Amino acid sequence: MTAPDRRTALRTGTGLLAGAAFGSACSAQGGAVHPVAARPAPSSSTSSASPHAAAPAPRRYPGVPAQITHGPRTRPRVALTFHGQGDPAIARALLTEAERHGARVTVLAVGTWLDQHPEMARRVLDGGHDLGNHTQRHVDINALPEAEARTEITGCADRLKKLTGSIGTWFRPSRAPRASALVTRLAAETGYPHVLSYDVDSLDFTAPGAAAVTRTVLGGVRNGSVVSLHFGYRDTVAALPAVLDELDRRGLRAVTTTELIG
Repeated sequence: MTAPDRRTALRTGTGLLAGAAFGSACSAQGGAVHPVAARPAPSSSTSSASPHAAAPAPRRYPGVPAQITHGPRTRPRVALTFHGQGDPAIARALLTEAERHGARVTVLAVGTWLDQHPEMARRVLDGGHDLGNHTQRHVDINALPEAEARTEITGCADRLKKLTGSIGTWFRPSRAPRASALVTRLAAETGYPHVLSYDVDSLDFTAPGAAAVTRTVLGGVRNGSVVSLHFGYRDTVAALPAVLDELDRRGLRAVTTTELIG
């Protein structure tokens, strides 16, 4: 995106919404997506991690609820969280843009996506980002019987551990903004003490255009917010520079969820 384009997106993206919509289901990310040219990754490594390079494991935070929708409201930090699925070229472009701004994000990866693109696990971690679990097949996990729901969580956890040495830092339910009591329990039994929800839904999966994504995020974000975004959509790539520029202007630092909560 050229500098004039960024300024235009920023002008259209500020102050137009009082709050982001919350409670819509996570997208299926179906349909065509359009590859975007990405800058080279910070690391040349494209292979899976060796055991001595394990990703951080989930942590239990005393006093923090089992289901997290936001971090402390007293600190000027926000977490941009991405549902990990879709064209890896778009994913790399989003990660590189975040890193160019000095931002770190949280990626909740779908297990089947990691099966198809195992190098993306290393790409996320090499950029200094959080990597977590967004179920194995991205189905409506709250609607599944207990055994199937458990398999969705453990299946993705197993792939993360194989690729990185850890089950990942966070779990987020698929196709639902919040986990049911059953899914929350199953996540804890798998090793995720906290389920990661959000308080700002970008609605980028509806493909509303970059300006709308920018407005929605900036209209709802505040200290401690956790923002739901997606890999696989060009609107998100186009909106991210304006979002990050405005967060900087407001003094809000984009950090991993681990840093936000910890």
